[in-house]
Amino acid sequence: MRLFQKLTYYTLTLCLLHGLSYAQQTLTIKGIIFKKSTPDRISQAVVTDLKTQTLMMSDELGGFSIKASVGDTLEVTKTGYTPQKIAVLNNNDLIVYMQPVVELNQVTIKSQSKQQELSEVMKEYRSQGIYNDGKSLPFWQFVNSPITAFYNLFGKTPAQARRFAEYAKNEQEASAVDKRYTKELVKSVTKMTSDDEVDKFMVAYRPSYDNMKEWNDYQLIQFIKKSYNYYLKVKDRPEARLQKLY
Repeated sequence: MRLFQKLTYYTLTLCLLHGLSYAQQTLTIKGIIFKKSTPDRISQAVVTDLKTQTLMMSDELGGFSIKASVGDTLEVTKTGYTPQKIAVLNNNDLIVYMQPVVELNQVTIKSQSKQQELSEVMKEYRSQGIYNDGKSLPFWQFVNSPITAFYNLFGKTPAQARRFAEYAKNEQEASAVDKRYTKELVKSVTKMTSDDEVDKFMVAYRPSYDNMKEWNDYQLIQFIKKSYNYYLKVKDRPEARLQKLY
Protein backbone atom coordinates (compact mmCIF):
# COMPACT_ATOMS: atom_id res chain seq x y z
CA MET A 1 0.00 0.00 0.00
CA ARG A 2 2.82 2.38 0.96
CA LEU A 3 4.64 1.57 -2.31
CA PHE A 4 1.50 2.39 -4.29
CA GLN A 5 1.18 5.74 -2.49
CA LYS A 6 4.80 6.59 -3.28
CA LEU A 7 4.35 5.73 -6.95
CA THR A 8 1.20 7.84 -7.12
CA TYR A 9 3.01 10.76 -5.45
CA TYR A 10 5.97 10.57 -7.85
CA THR A 11 3.63 10.30 -10.85
CA LEU A 12 1.66 13.37 -9.80
CA THR A 13 4.87 15.28 -9.13
CA LEU A 14 6.26 14.46 -12.57
CA CYS A 15 2.99 15.49 -14.21
CA LEU A 16 2.99 18.75 -12.29
CA LEU A 17 6.59 19.51 -13.21
CA HIS A 18 5.87 18.67 -16.83
CA GLY A 19 2.85 20.97 -16.77
CA LEU A 20 4.87 23.82 -15.27
CA SER A 21 7.62 23.31 -17.82
CA TYR A 22 5.09 23.41 -20.65
CA ALA A 23 3.46 26.53 -19.23
CA GLN A 24 6.82 28.36 -19.06
CA GLN A 25 7.87 27.26 -22.52
CA THR A 26 7.82 30.01 -25.15
CA LEU A 27 5.53 29.01 -28.00
CA THR A 28 4.92 30.43 -31.45
CA ILE A 29 1.24 31.31 -31.56
CA LYS A 30 -0.25 31.77 -35.01
CA GLY A 31 -3.68 32.99 -35.92
CA ILE A 32 -5.96 34.78 -38.36
CA ILE A 33 -8.09 37.85 -37.64
CA PHE A 34 -11.53 38.22 -39.24
CA LYS A 35 -14.18 40.92 -39.24
CA LYS A 36 -17.02 39.43 -37.20
CA SER A 37 -19.74 37.60 -39.15
CA THR A 38 -17.87 38.04 -42.45
CA PRO A 39 -15.08 36.27 -44.35
CA ASP A 40 -13.14 39.58 -44.49
CA ARG A 41 -9.68 39.42 -42.98
CA ILE A 42 -8.23 42.32 -41.00
CA SER A 43 -4.72 43.54 -41.77
CA GLN A 44 -2.52 45.84 -39.64
CA ALA A 45 -4.21 44.85 -36.37
CA VAL A 46 -1.90 45.09 -33.35
CA VAL A 47 -1.41 41.85 -31.39
CA THR A 48 0.10 42.39 -27.92
CA ASP A 49 1.21 39.86 -25.32
CA LEU A 50 0.07 41.72 -22.19
CA LYS A 51 2.61 39.92 -20.00
CA THR A 52 5.77 40.50 -22.05
CA GLN A 53 4.50 43.52 -24.04
CA THR A 54 5.64 41.82 -27.25
CA LEU A 55 3.97 43.44 -30.27
CA MET A 56 3.22 42.17 -33.75
CA MET A 57 0.87 43.24 -36.55
CA SER A 58 -1.33 41.13 -38.76
CA ASP A 59 -0.34 40.92 -42.42
CA GLU A 60 -2.41 41.71 -45.50
CA LEU A 61 -4.22 38.38 -45.16
CA GLY A 62 -5.04 38.91 -41.50
CA GLY A 63 -2.44 36.41 -40.31
CA PHE A 64 -0.09 36.90 -37.36
CA SER A 65 2.61 35.04 -35.47
CA ILE A 66 3.77 35.96 -31.97
CA LYS A 67 5.91 34.43 -29.23
CA ALA A 68 3.97 33.70 -26.01
CA SER A 69 3.69 31.22 -23.16
CA VAL A 70 0.75 29.23 -21.84
CA GLY A 71 -1.13 31.47 -19.42
CA ASP A 72 -0.32 34.69 -21.27
CA THR A 73 -3.11 36.92 -22.57
CA LEU A 74 -3.08 38.33 -26.10
CA GLU A 75 -4.89 41.57 -26.86
CA VAL A 76 -5.86 42.39 -30.46
CA THR A 77 -6.57 46.04 -31.27
CA LYS A 78 -7.27 48.09 -34.38
CA THR A 79 -8.80 51.51 -34.84
CA GLY A 80 -12.50 51.15 -35.59
CA TYR A 81 -12.84 47.75 -33.90
CA THR A 82 -13.59 46.58 -30.36
CA PRO A 83 -10.41 45.20 -28.69
CA GLN A 84 -10.33 41.42 -28.17
CA LYS A 85 -8.47 39.46 -25.48
CA ILE A 86 -7.52 35.79 -25.89
CA ALA A 87 -5.90 33.52 -23.29
CA VAL A 88 -3.05 31.31 -24.51
CA LEU A 89 -3.95 27.77 -23.46
CA ASN A 90 -1.75 25.80 -25.88
CA ASN A 91 0.01 26.24 -29.21
CA ASN A 92 -3.10 25.70 -31.34
CA ASP A 93 -3.80 28.24 -34.07
CA LEU A 94 -6.18 31.03 -33.09
CA ILE A 95 -9.18 32.45 -34.94
CA VAL A 96 -10.01 35.99 -33.80
CA TYR A 97 -13.24 37.78 -34.71
CA MET A 98 -13.32 41.56 -34.26
CA GLN A 99 -16.50 43.61 -33.97
CA PRO A 100 -16.39 46.85 -36.00
CA VAL A 101 -17.64 50.07 -34.46
CA VAL A 102 -19.98 52.43 -36.26
CA GLU A 103 -17.34 55.02 -37.21
CA LEU A 104 -15.26 52.56 -39.27
CA ASN A 105 -17.33 52.62 -42.45
CA GLN A 106 -17.50 56.41 -42.43
CA VAL A 107 -13.70 56.70 -42.29
CA THR A 108 -13.20 54.10 -45.03
CA ILE A 109 -15.69 55.71 -47.40
CA LYS A 110 -14.09 59.13 -46.95
CA SER A 111 -10.61 57.75 -47.67
CA GLN A 112 -11.75 55.87 -50.77
CA SER A 113 -13.60 58.92 -52.10
CA LYS A 114 -10.48 61.04 -51.81
CA GLN A 115 -8.41 58.54 -53.76
CA GLN A 116 -11.11 58.29 -56.39
CA GLU A 117 -11.29 62.08 -56.72
CA LEU A 118 -7.52 62.33 -57.26
CA SER A 119 -7.63 59.60 -59.88
CA GLU A 120 -10.56 61.18 -61.70
CA VAL A 121 -8.85 64.58 -61.96
CA MET A 122 -5.64 63.03 -63.31
CA LYS A 123 -7.67 60.95 -65.74
CA GLU A 124 -9.26 64.14 -67.06
CA TYR A 125 -5.86 65.81 -67.55
CA ARG A 126 -4.57 62.76 -69.42
CA SER A 127 -7.68 62.53 -71.60
CA GLN A 128 -7.03 66.12 -72.73
CA GLY A 129 -3.49 65.19 -73.71
CA ILE A 130 -1.94 67.78 -71.40
CA TYR A 131 -0.11 65.49 -69.00
CA ASN A 132 2.23 62.60 -69.72
CA ASP A 133 2.91 61.26 -66.20
CA GLY A 134 5.97 63.47 -65.89
CA LYS A 135 7.69 61.86 -68.91
CA SER A 136 9.11 63.61 -71.95
CA LEU A 137 6.66 64.10 -74.79
CA PRO A 138 7.14 61.78 -77.79
CA PHE A 139 9.12 63.14 -80.77
CA TRP A 140 6.18 62.77 -83.18
CA GLN A 141 4.17 65.32 -81.19
CA PHE A 142 6.76 68.01 -81.92
CA VAL A 143 6.75 67.09 -85.63
CA ASN A 144 2.98 66.90 -86.10
CA SER A 145 1.96 69.81 -83.87
CA PRO A 146 4.83 71.95 -82.53
CA ILE A 147 2.47 74.56 -81.10
CA THR A 148 0.60 71.91 -79.08
CA ALA A 149 3.89 70.40 -77.98
CA PHE A 150 5.26 73.69 -76.64
CA TYR A 151 1.93 74.44 -74.98
CA ASN A 152 2.20 71.07 -73.24
CA LEU A 153 5.64 72.03 -72.00
CA PHE A 154 5.03 75.61 -70.90
CA GLY A 155 1.26 76.30 -71.00
CA LYS A 156 -0.80 77.26 -67.95
CA THR A 157 -3.00 74.16 -67.90
CA PRO A 158 -0.07 71.69 -68.22
CA ALA A 159 1.65 73.51 -65.36
CA GLN A 160 -1.48 73.08 -63.29
CA ALA A 161 -1.56 69.41 -64.22
CA ARG A 162 2.03 68.93 -63.10
CA ARG A 163 1.35 70.70 -59.80
CA PHE A 164 -1.75 68.60 -59.23
CA ALA A 165 0.17 65.42 -60.09
CA GLU A 166 2.76 66.31 -57.43
CA TYR A 167 -0.02 67.02 -54.93
CA ALA A 168 -1.73 63.71 -55.76
CA LYS A 169 1.56 61.84 -55.38
CA ASN A 170 2.15 63.40 -51.94
CA GLU A 171 -1.39 62.59 -50.83
CA GLN A 172 -1.11 58.97 -51.93
CA GLU A 173 2.23 58.56 -50.17
CA ALA A 174 0.81 60.14 -47.00
CA SER A 175 -2.13 57.72 -47.11
CA ALA A 176 0.30 54.79 -47.44
CA VAL A 177 2.16 55.96 -44.32
CA ASP A 178 -1.10 56.55 -42.39
CA LYS A 179 -2.25 53.01 -43.16
CA ARG A 180 0.55 51.52 -41.04
CA TYR A 181 1.66 54.39 -38.76
CA THR A 182 -1.55 54.53 -36.76
CA LYS A 183 -2.46 56.11 -33.43
CA GLU A 184 -3.50 52.68 -32.18
CA LEU A 185 -0.04 51.27 -32.90
CA VAL A 186 1.78 54.23 -31.32
CA LYS A 187 -0.36 53.97 -28.18
CA SER A 188 0.30 50.23 -27.94
CA VAL A 189 4.08 50.69 -28.23
CA THR A 190 4.53 53.84 -26.09
CA LYS A 191 1.67 53.36 -23.57
CA MET A 192 0.80 57.05 -23.92
CA THR A 193 -2.83 57.78 -23.01
CA SER A 194 -3.18 61.46 -23.90
CA ASP A 195 -4.42 61.93 -27.47
CA ASP A 196 -2.80 65.38 -27.61
CA GLU A 197 0.58 63.97 -26.63
CA VAL A 198 0.24 61.09 -29.08
CA ASP A 199 -0.62 63.53 -31.88
CA LYS A 200 2.40 65.69 -31.02
CA PHE A 201 4.70 62.67 -31.00
CA MET A 202 3.34 61.28 -34.28
CA VAL A 203 3.84 64.57 -36.09
CA ALA A 204 7.38 65.02 -34.75
CA TYR A 205 8.49 61.45 -35.51
CA ARG A 206 6.47 60.64 -38.60
CA PRO A 207 8.32 58.14 -40.86
CA SER A 208 8.85 59.05 -44.48
CA TYR A 209 7.21 57.17 -47.33
CA ASP A 210 10.61 55.82 -48.45
CA ASN A 211 11.26 54.47 -44.95
CA MET A 212 7.88 52.77 -44.80
CA LYS A 213 8.51 51.04 -48.13
CA GLU A 214 11.67 49.48 -46.70
CA TRP A 215 10.54 48.69 -43.15
CA ASN A 216 8.66 45.59 -42.07
CA ASP A 217 6.35 45.68 -39.04
CA TYR A 218 9.14 44.81 -36.59
CA GLN A 219 11.36 47.62 -37.89
CA LEU A 220 8.49 50.09 -37.62
CA ILE A 221 7.83 49.10 -34.01
CA GLN A 222 11.53 49.42 -33.17
CA PHE A 223 11.60 52.87 -34.76
CA ILE A 224 8.65 53.98 -32.61
CA LYS A 225 10.32 52.63 -29.46
CA LYS A 226 13.62 54.36 -30.23
CA SER A 227 11.89 57.64 -31.11
CA TYR A 228 9.79 57.52 -27.93
CA ASN A 229 12.83 56.97 -25.73
CA TYR A 230 14.43 60.04 -27.27
CA TYR A 231 11.17 61.98 -27.00
CA LEU A 232 11.06 61.32 -23.23
CA LYS A 233 14.52 62.84 -22.86
CA VAL A 234 13.86 66.08 -24.75
CA LYS A 235 10.11 66.81 -24.48
CA ASP A 236 10.48 68.90 -21.29
CA ARG A 237 13.39 70.97 -22.59
CA PRO A 238 12.08 74.26 -24.02
CA GLU A 239 15.26 74.80 -25.97
CA ALA A 240 15.34 71.27 -27.41
CA ARG A 241 13.99 70.54 -30.86
CA LEU A 242 12.27 67.24 -31.59
CA GLN A 243 14.66 65.60 -34.00
CA LYS A 244 14.00 62.59 -36.16
CA LEU A 245 16.29 59.63 -35.66
CA TYR A 246 16.71 58.58 -39.30
